[in-house]
Amino acid sequence: KQWYQRRVAITAGRRRLSYNTKSNKTHFCKTPGGKLVYHYSNKKTNVSKCGDCKEPLRGIAAVRPKKLSSLSKRVKTVQRVYGGSKCGRCVRSRIIRAFLIEEQKIVAKVLKAQASKK
Repeated sequence: KQWYQRRVAITAGRRRLSYNTKSNKTHFCKTPGGKLVYHYSNKKTNVSKCGDCKEPLRGIAAVRPKKLSSLSKRVKTVQRVYGGSKCGRCVRSRIIRAFLIEEQKIVAKVLKAQASKK
């Protein structure tokens, strides 16, 4: 404990930014040589979530936006309709809902035609 406090007192940050901001979080790390150094930690990444049910999307890399721009398209999407924004379950329910609505319209049209014949 005492060596840690002594080392903390003389260890200086490597960056110019001296404020305790979200992008300037640090922690101490001991090197194999026994030296205590500052490590700047990266911001935590958020997993992409489904727009409807808010479940985490599988198959999509959880990285920071800057890293996302350098990744290839196949890492950022899924080969499906609504690939990178909706999960498979929600897409399936949307397709079924659309199909049933169309079926309902056809049935209503047929019933109306039968009623007009009578």
